[in-house]
Amino acid sequence: MTFYRQSGPKSYMTSTMTDRFDCYYCRDNLHGKKYVKKDEKHICPKCFDKLCANTCAECKRPIGADAKELHHKNRHWHEDCFRCTKCYKPLASEPFSARDDGKIMCGKCGAREDGNRCQGCYKVVMPGSKNVEYKNKVWHEECFTCFECKQPIGTQSFLTKGEDIFCAPCHDKKFAKKCFHCKQPITSGGISYQDQPWHSECFVCRTCKKSLSGVRFTSHENSVYCVDCYKTDVAKKCHGCKNPITGFGHGTNVVNYESFSWHEYCFNCKKCSLSLANKRFMLTGDHIYCPDCAKKL
Repeated sequence: MTFYRQSGPKSYMTSTMTDRFDCYYCRDNLHGKKYVKKDEKHICPKCFDKLCANTCAECKRPIGADAKELHHKNRHWHEDCFRCTKCYKPLASEPFSARDDGKIMCGKCGAREDGNRCQGCYKVVMPGSKNVEYKNKVWHEECFTCFECKQPIGTQSFLTKGEDIFCAPCHDKKFAKKCFHCKQPITSGGISYQDQPWHSECFVCRTCKKSLSGVRFTSHENSVYCVDCYKTDVAKKCHGCKNPITGFGHGTNVVNYESFSWHEYCFNCKKCSLSLANKRFMLTGDHIYCPDCAKKL
């Protein structure tokens, strides 16, 4: 806080009166002499220095009648003694702050003493200097740096992890989930499939590159496909009906035998059409038969 002092010059007068005019204390005749008027009393300089002068708060000596005096809140100083207690700068005509402990400081030293300290270098952040404030803490602008790359963040966006601050690129590189397809950080949005994260733009059919977000799809050997491409390019063909075995819709169960596959609903005796799923059968040529029909061949 800055206070403004008052410096009141002492009342110096020279008497030219012919009547008796004496010093209040020593009764010395003041006619034609310099004197000081205080509290309606006329006092010679010698008595004033000895009996009335204020004591300087700095040097502890009397402030004589001929000295320039400064005062603030019932404390008094010689003009030359009124200095900053830190840098000793004269403060007779400068702004100053008076602290609770009685110390007088110039504006700069007072700011250093009372100012916030930078969380980076722990030096005082001077009023008016470029700084960054975040969650009731303050940094010099040049000290507000990324924990990872150590570069000043400036006006860039930033993120935090615990007490550490990161620029957006370093935070993404260090903490963001990596896309299962392109291995690059996922900074926003994304899709999760089989506990793996994907960019929305990376979650596309391997064959036709159509986005699979919000549509039916299936996967094969770590790749994803739309239904049409899976049927055409990937799915096995049923040995019975010759159509793709996709696992979608009716008849999701599959029967595999040697190098052949069937829809469960296609795995029937060629002759009597009996379903042979989970039953004994015989494969003759390209067809399957139940044991009874096989005997009649």
